[in-house]
Amino acid sequence: MNSEHSYNVALVGLGMVSGTYVDALANIELPVNLKGVLSTSRETAEIFLSKYFANEQPQSKPQIYPDIEAIAADSDVDFVILTTPPNAREDLIKALAAAGKPVLMEKPVERSLQAATRLCEVCESAGVPLGIVLQHRARPSAQALLEIAQQGTTGPLQAIEISVPWWREQAYYDEPGRGSYARDGGGVMISQAIHTLDLALQFTGPVSDVIALSGTTGLHAMEAEDFVSAGLSFANGAMGSLFCSTACYPGRTEKIILHYKNVSATLESSLLQLHWQDGRSETIGAVAASGAGADPMAFTSDWHRFTIENFIEAIAGKADLLASGRSALTVHALIDALERSGRSGQRENVAH
Repeated sequence: MNSEHSYNVALVGLGMVSGTYVDALANIELPVNLKGVLSTSRETAEIFLSKYFANEQPQSKPQIYPDIEAIAADSDVDFVILTTPPNAREDLIKALAAAGKPVLMEKPVERSLQAATRLCEVCESAGVPLGIVLQHRARPSAQALLEIAQQGTTGPLQAIEISVPWWREQAYYDEPGRGSYARDGGGVMISQAIHTLDLALQFTGPVSDVIALSGTTGLHAMEAEDFVSAGLSFANGAMGSLFCSTACYPGRTEKIILHYKNVSATLESSLLQLHWQDGRSETIGAVAASGAGADPMAFTSDWHRFTIENFIEAIAGKADLLASGRSALTVHALIDALERSGRSGQRENVAH
């Protein structure tokens, strides 16, 4: 692909997040075209097109693909954005990988560490790029802290606080399968806190072992957990705490606090605050909506847009993937250990 190439993308899965991708694609700086969509039913696809492309001429509207094989066989499709629930992905990924179609996929990779690893191996065996939409990595506040940490002025990391005090109404979990192990792979950790956990790991390095208390509060009727409190031991010797829940009405912005020897850095959405041991303080950015409350989609599409742009540059050979499938296995391994510890009540090692 060259810089003049116009990229055609197919969108598979037209659920809650699909509108975010429409907005992101509409504002992307690279030449990209939504060539077609695929949903579980043609009716759903038609409703989607009437909602987002009502003013488009018929010849300009995305087409409705009948099945994944039609997308795999379409030589005009440069890559696929996959947003289906985790339990619906394996066959889709196999078909797309066999056809050589790069895939940018919503988190999580799959419902378990083992299943996620298998999907990565399918794409790696076919030589097909697999990107995961862990868009918090694209936040300017996070990028700014990475640059500061790389300068070496922070000193070694000593302690970490991770907090995701979100809220979801019961209606959110009333959708069939949501908050279940069979469809989603779990509750708050794999569906909500995964973004914050993944971002924290970009600064902390690997976790060696965990001990967790997890369960479902009386605020929700659901199979998996909506409340987790845990201690984390990091491979570099640092200690950490984790709290994540969807039972914290009305929901507060997630926060990561990194206590280095020389500075404490707080990441709160798009805001970075630095409190240096010598008395200096710095503020970079500002807090932005992140879907912490009753409306899960109350967040900007800017980070999705950046993630898509990065994926296009990566498949063109001009950039490294912001979040590859393989890199996402680190947070899956952490969630796996937290789940095991929540069940056993014991310390559990994190797979590496």
